[in-house]
Amino acid sequence: MVPTEPQREERRLTTILSADVVGYSRLMGRDEAGTLAALKAQRRQLLAPKAAQYRGRTVKLMGDGALMEFNSVVDAVRFAIEVQCAMRERNAAVPEDRRLLYRIGINIGDIIVEGDDIYGDGVNIAARLEGLAEPGGICLARNVYNQIKGKLNLEFNNLGEQEVKNIAEPVTAYRVVLDDKATTFVTPLVEIPIKIGRVRGWQAIAALVIAAVVGGGLAWWQPWRPEFEPASVKRMALPLPDKPSIAVLPFNNFSTDTQQGYFADGMTEDLITDLSNVSGLFVIARNSSWTYKDKPTKVQQVAEELGVRYVLEGSVQREGDQVRINAQLVDALNGRHLWAERYDGPAGQVFALQDKVIRQIVAVLEVKLTSDESAQVAGAETAVPQAYDAFLQGWYHYRRHTAEDTAKAITFFEQAIQLDPGYSRAYAGLAAAHWGIINRYWELAVGVGWQRSYDALNENLGKALENPTPLAYSVSAEWLARQGRAQEALAQIDRALALAPNEADTHVSQARILNRTGRAEEAEKSVRLAMRLNPHYGPDYLIVLGQALFHQERYEEAEEIIKRAAKLQPTLGQNYLTLASIYGHLGRTKDLDPVKKKIDQLWTGWPPPTVQETGFWWYGDIFQYDEVYRERLQAGLRKAGMPEGAGTDLKYADVKRLIHQRAGEYDVEGATKIDAAKANVLHARNVVFIDVRNNIDFGPGHIPSARNLDLSSALSKESLSPLVARDDEVVFSCAGKYCFRSAFACAKAVLWGYKRVYYFAGGFPAWKDAGYPVETSSDGLKTN
Repeated sequence: MVPTEPQREERRLTTILSADVVGYSRLMGRDEAGTLAALKAQRRQLLAPKAAQYRGRTVKLMGDGALMEFNSVVDAVRFAIEVQCAMRERNAAVPEDRRLLYRIGINIGDIIVEGDDIYGDGVNIAARLEGLAEPGGICLARNVYNQIKGKLNLEFNNLGEQEVKNIAEPVTAYRVVLDDKATTFVTPLVEIPIKIGRVRGWQAIAALVIAAVVGGGLAWWQPWRPEFEPASVKRMALPLPDKPSIAVLPFNNFSTDTQQGYFADGMTEDLITDLSNVSGLFVIARNSSWTYKDKPTKVQQVAEELGVRYVLEGSVQREGDQVRINAQLVDALNGRHLWAERYDGPAGQVFALQDKVIRQIVAVLEVKLTSDESAQVAGAETAVPQAYDAFLQGWYHYRRHTAEDTAKAITFFEQAIQLDPGYSRAYAGLAAAHWGIINRYWELAVGVGWQRSYDALNENLGKALENPTPLAYSVSAEWLARQGRAQEALAQIDRALALAPNEADTHVSQARILNRTGRAEEAEKSVRLAMRLNPHYGPDYLIVLGQALFHQERYEEAEEIIKRAAKLQPTLGQNYLTLASIYGHLGRTKDLDPVKKKIDQLWTGWPPPTVQETGFWWYGDIFQYDEVYRERLQAGLRKAGMPEGAGTDLKYADVKRLIHQRAGEYDVEGATKIDAAKANVLHARNVVFIDVRNNIDFGPGHIPSARNLDLSSALSKESLSPLVARDDEVVFSCAGKYCFRSAFACAKAVLWGYKRVYYFAGGFPAWKDAGYPVETSSDGLKTN
């Protein structure tokens, strides 16, 4: 086979012109219908014929703005002069506060071409020059000035080097002086007569096309014609929903300070969140929208890949205390812009600006808001702009989902609360961050102990629920489910979805809880809805779906889904244990060898996984999910030949019978619950302490002289009896009061006949917090 040369992107050097209406938002606010009519008339009567006269191509319209390209730099400048001089004449009789004025910027640059659209720094510089132009004026790049200074008899003002956003080097700009010299370039509208006679067919067609263009018949100003290539329903990856569907693309950061990217991202995500609260809309999740961030993307491509009709795009500019939001809503199926608007105001009014965008979208799409939805859209989450800014910085780091960024997120959320002690969403953010630390076992990497994260979770979640947001309800539901309070958890999920019915992650949380409680078919429906809302979903969604299919004994389907999750997240051992159970049920022993090999690799340095251990953590806690589902998982692992684990001579039902849980904490019948002070007294009497954490956690810090017997791999009647006689005192501990392992160990010891069992619920964290001595050992040092 002859190798083919990789496809190269199309590039070309061209002249780019960017134009924008001055004060468009103000004009629309005064007279929306009149402003739109005047804008369309100017496009039809002036811009279209002049563009044809100077051989310009309109690349796209952006509400009140336009992006054009010209083969000739002279033609581009002459076009701009004609437009500005004509607008000056037309505005002479118009009251000053109702005049339509353009700013125009022109640059020569190398561009990337994708279909009919163009991208690149050449385009960006033209847009920045337009922003430097005065109302009714024209601003040129130095390369444009150098090309025309000997060809056009014009006067120029050198503006010097200008720092512009997202452009590394300063740009030297020139302003065209629109004096009497400039007016000499004004020409009448060019009209090309159509001669009917003996002409060839193609000549007649060409003449008709030219006449249509010059007469102002360009497609982009005709309301019945598409402005760009429409999306195709046939090409859509997913079927269109039965309600108005929309994707919000990440807004560009047009601020001079490139570090304000978090602000633009946060504003975009808030718009997605606010739209997600509207039950009459179908809103694509943030994760899927973000796959298009910083990429040249066509609207029809977005619509077809995500299966939506409408796309919202725009930009955010923040300069000092002022914020500007540019937004435009596009109907991808019709190939037209429905509206475009600019919203300006101080940072303290940012929520009011967002509210205007949301209400404009709702009005255009003719969606009715319920009274609750209307109140929710209008609500301001904080009256302190600096607190909102700190929250957005925290949310930016939280969304990166790393231990380091989570630590940074916590700092910013705490700063937001210091600025506004009543900021409910910041409390919810803190709760979510600590919940992430707990679930991802990041306590050592972040420098916050496991128990401290639980304490912070409870404290901040309580504050967040005083004025709850969907995020607060969602985190609360996950934590309640971990405590075995499934019905309360589902009630919280219902409250979260009532506030934000389009929030994909909340539907996944609902599916997790349904899986725990023996309702796999419902769980499957919830996670599949989440996948439709978030087509670019990650491995977490696949894991939940795979578990739902597994519980329905649809093992082949579950295998396919879990293998996809493992491909995306190859270091997560849970996936391979699930596959081992699937292959055990299917009797496919030949497929088990590579899975077991992967498990051995991932558990290097850790206690080997066992049937009992997997039952402990597959849903986070051995006591908290449907026993039929638990038995199904463990039965598959046994068939796969996984080791059972230590201390399996006792029936699970007998152990569970002795343990009682309330608000995440445990009590054990037959064992005495003690605090750190009592533990210290017993320690001074040389009572044996058994720490049932794994050796990785035990090594970096433990109670002096404590013995480490991992609950699932080492604690058995045979391993305990050489250390403690049945009439001796013995203390069991682990990682804190929410760790079930020490409660489980106490129940086993009681059933083995031990009479003086102490349950140190606070465990090592409580011991350390009390200031008692701490010991370390090399046993816990991970070797891989």
